Amino acid sequence: MPAKKLNLQVDRSARVSLSEQIRIGITEAILNGVLTPGSRLPSWIDLAVQLGVSRGTVKAAYERLADEQLVISSRAQGTCVAQFLPARSPALTHPDPLPGSSLYQEFFFPTGDFQMGIPASDAFPSSLFSRMLSASARTFMNLPQRYSDPRGEPELKREIAAQLVLSRGIRCHPSQIFITAGFTGALGVILHALGLRGQRAWVENPGFPPARRALEIAGLSLVPVPVDREGIDVSYGMEYAQLAALALVTPGQQAPLGMTMSLERREQLLAWAANNRSWIIEDDYLGELQLARRAAPALAAMDNEGRVIYVGSFSKTISPFLRLGFMVVPAVLVEGVADVVASLAPAPDPALQMAVRTFLKEGHFLRHLRKMKRTYSARSAIMVDVLKQRGYDADINGLSVLLHLKEGINDRAIARHASRHGFAPSPLSAWYNDGHPAREGLLLGLATGGEEQIRQACQGLDHIIRQLY
Repeated sequence: MPAKKLNLQVDRSARVSLSEQIRIGITEAILNGVLTPGSRLPSWIDLAVQLGVSRGTVKAAYERLADEQLVISSRAQGTCVAQFLPARSPALTHPDPLPGSSLYQEFFFPTGDFQMGIPASDAFPSSLFSRMLSASARTFMNLPQRYSDPRGEPELKREIAAQLVLSRGIRCHPSQIFITAGFTGALGVILHALGLRGQRAWVENPGFPPARRALEIAGLSLVPVPVDREGIDVSYGMEYAQLAALALVTPGQQAPLGMTMSLERREQLLAWAANNRSWIIEDDYLGELQLARRAAPALAAMDNEGRVIYVGSFSKTISPFLRLGFMVVPAVLVEGVADVVASLAPAPDPALQMAVRTFLKEGHFLRHLRKMKRTYSARSAIMVDVLKQRGYDADINGLSVLLHLKEGINDRAIARHASRHGFAPSPLSAWYNDGHPAREGLLLGLATGGEEQIRQACQGLDHIIRQLY
């Protein structure tokens, strides 16, 4: 590891010896978590050259660190931070503190049963995909070295274009497709390319808070638009912000309430965008993975004026570890978006892209989706049945179950308490814009395992709720 990453500096005018300065600097890096257990330190020679000191000086510092059991040395591994460190600093025994924002506390880091937004790992063909990823990585490492196309690997883009025609009704040229670091990566690129700072944007209320926050960071003023059983209330948006420059919607399956936008609302929304020359970002986060019916065509499939920017993701269907998504942009935006991705957000690991391409091309993806639908349908039915047996009102809500709470029960307090016991329900009220009336409830993800695990998890959550209320 480079000395500058360790932030090592030596002061020849100081009264402390050079070897002691090196020892103190490495010790602080270990205690502060900069150097984690198992991290390899530079060799004596390398560190001596970088710092401009003798090898003996570095060796003396390393020997002191070994005496203190902070590092271990071997011929095979060199000098590494010890795996089991003496407990002399909170940084060694506690993870990095999370930022205090609700995004981290409520949406990114709660893990456990009922976690939202993740697929069931026990239903995924992990061995098959691992082989594809390994083969793809070997292929790329044997190629002449070069920078990959920042827009994404052409073979994957062609495969996605073919899949979109069949599954989502979208006809596009592969040049309109950009491979991104998931939905958030796509959203960042879009907002840079559109440059709408200072203008207004419709957002669904309730809607995905990290997406709302992204729009605020990009300098847009949010207009929360309520949703009903037909999706976003376009008439409301037109009444209060007719000239908004952007609308961010989830028409396929509204997040988090689960309804599909009606045909009438789709036509109304597209007409508004065409008349105002506004943009629509379609977050199709589930694609065709809808349980109650055959997936409705994408909003982008109805767009004849080039106002819809379509965003898809493999996080819910394959794995969030991939951080892999894509977007389809209207032809007029292709050049601008290409500049943004080349300069700020190039496509992720090409070996990963090509593994996903193989997964799609050989038909494994569609077979996996069919299996997922059966798995999630069965799990959601079991979860609703168990909750109703315990006296709760619960509904299947897309890829989650919505547990309704009685008036006066604080869903955020339950979620915080549950997180300390290995559960990760999402409080429904957190999906509403601040300052607007919010419904209380718990969104329960379906990635929890088989029937017995679901029953035990529901029993544990019931116990927590009854303890608090």
